[in-house]
Parts: sequence; structure tokens; C-alpha cells
Amino acid sequence: MTEQAAAPALKEIFNRERFEHIAAQAKAVAPDFDAELYEAEATKDLEALGIMQRMRQGAAALRAAYPVDYPQALEAFYKLAPRIGHSFASLVLPEYVAIYGRHDFERSLDALRFFTPFGTSEAAIRPYLEDDLQRALAVMLSWTKDENDHVRRLASEGCRPRLPWSPQLKQVIADPELTWPILDALKADSSLYVRKSVANHLNDIAKDHPGWLLDRLEAWPQDDANTKWIIKHALRTLIKQGEPRALALIGAGGEAKVRVEGFSVAPQTVKLGGHVIISADIVSASNKAQQIVVDYAVHYMKANGGTSRKVFKLKQFELPAGGHQPLSIKRAMRDFTTRKHYPGMHRVELMANGKTVAEGEFELVV
Repeated sequence: MTEQAAAPALKEIFNRERFEHIAAQAKAVAPDFDAELYEAEATKDLEALGIMQRMRQGAAALRAAYPVDYPQALEAFYKLAPRIGHSFASLVLPEYVAIYGRHDFERSLDALRFFTPFGTSEAAIRPYLEDDLQRALAVMLSWTKDENDHVRRLASEGCRPRLPWSPQLKQVIADPELTWPILDALKADSSLYVRKSVANHLNDIAKDHPGWLLDRLEAWPQDDANTKWIIKHALRTLIKQGEPRALALIGAGGEAKVRVEGFSVAPQTVKLGGHVIISADIVSASNKAQQIVVDYAVHYMKANGGTSRKVFKLKQFELPAGGHQPLSIKRAMRDFTTRKHYPGMHRVELMANGKTVAEGEFELVV
């Protein structure tokens, strides 16, 4: 199924039946809630709206159907949250806070903390970071000690400088010191959900301040398994670039003493919609065990006849002295919303610890 075909189904999270359910549950916890008005407002021009537009319309409809003062509305919506029964549909509640709560900073941050376990408040907190960055970050730092891993994750995810589907935080992009106390406090978190967020936040920073980030990660303790996991995943962009300090942090800093046997890129001619298989056998040329990181790059043809190099992760492994590691990867050559393919020769590189160890090519035809 293509991404284009999947998109209409995704927005049906917010269909007429969902909004009818929210209306009935809101009426159950707040008798003055106008369920009929909510359904009418939330489903207005529904077919023309995308998923995020539907979510925001559903949040705005809460105000129309329950036009009480803000604290009273939150009291009712706290009761509503566990009754919605769907994590993405629950986003109407933090979105309500994002739209209508900016005049009541402290109460609204408490509300976002409350709502985040039912879905996530990561996007809804962005307006508060824009309004008073230092104050919001101070609250989020306190959340790093929360017992709930959803709240701890919000501390990191909510202030990611390049959070998907949200406005970038220009101040944080310019100065990563602003969010570093939060990331440092979560560097050994026991929750994978939290660690993924911390790693993604650090990877955002790596795109703008690689040296700054490496200085700090090198100072983190390397004997904690959770910290090591974060470091490895935070450095994925720099590792694919072959950055020596990043490779050293995951134990693959030395030059790979290997030779490549049986390297192949097949078939030599690939039709659009097909796939190419890249195979190789990495053979040790050392009398010591080595940590090896293997990536591969495809030089995609562009419309203007030039090429664009895209690096992909393949495998990280320990290669024993005299040992070998067979590798193979299948790469689809079909158009996506994020990439359009053009005919022509495509060069392929195989890299070990950041250095190219084999090259090949294939021709894409349409």
C-alpha cells in the first residue's frame, strides 16, 4: 500500500463516530456540555479536512459546546481524558489547552502534564515554550523526576528543536545549552520510551552542533547500558557521516581492518517499482577483534542530471580476528512522498567505520 493510499484512512481516526463518542463521554462527565452542538461543530466540512485539521476542529468544538471558564472546563476534561479510549483522539484535550490556556501558564502546564499519558502533549506545549521559554523549560526540568514515563518523555520531546509536525524552536536550535539540563537528567532513564525521545532530541542537536554534542556525550559515563543506548542512537546521523569521534563513542573509532569479498549490486538494471540487492562478505584482516559499523550510500539521480547521496544504516557487529560477516540488504526503488526516482546510473558505496571499502552501480529505468 502506498503512503498516498494510507493517508485518507489515518484521518478517519477523527470520523463522525469518534466525535459522537467524545460528545457522549463529555456529556456524561459534564451535564451542561452541549453534545449536539459539539457534534455539529466538530464534524463541519469533515471530508475536506486532514487529520490535524480535524483534531484542531475537535478541540475548538469543545469550547463552543462547553463555554465555561477555563478552570471549570479543565476539571471536566480531566474526567473526560480516560473515557476517550484512543491515544491519538485524546489529542483534542492538550490541543484545547494550546488554543485556550495561554493566559493561565501554570495551570496549563499542569494540564499538559496530566493529559500526556493519554496521548501526548508534545505539540501542545510548543506555544508555551514560545511565550516564555525559560519558565517552560524550568517546569519541564522538574518533570524529568516524575514517576510516569510519559511525563518524563514530554520533558524531552516537547522541547525538541526540530520536532516533526511542529514549529521549530529557533532559540534552542541556536543554543542547545537551553535544553541540555533536561537531556542530562534523563541520560540513564530506565524507560525505552523516554530514551528514544532523548536520542532523537540529541540527534536534532547533532545536525547543527556536532562538535558541541560530542564534547558532552564524551563526558557521559560509558558504563551504564541505558546511557550507551542513548549515545548510539543519538549519533546515528554522525555515524552515517563517518564522524571519527562519533564512531569512537560506540567502540568503532579505529580504521576497519577488513577486506570485502563477493561485493555485488544486483540486478544491474532495475525497473522503477523493483528493488536492488546489495551483498558483501566483510572479512577480518586483523589479529584482534574489531567493532565494525557498516553503512551503504546510494547516489540517487536528480531531475537536473546531478546526484544526491543518501546514507543508510546496515549493521553494527563485532568482527572476531580472522572472522567474516556476510551482509545483504534489499532496497526498494519506488517513488514515495519523500523521494521521487529518476532514471540513470546510480552509484552505490559500502562503508566500514566511515570509510568506503567497495563501490558498485546499477541503472534505473522507467
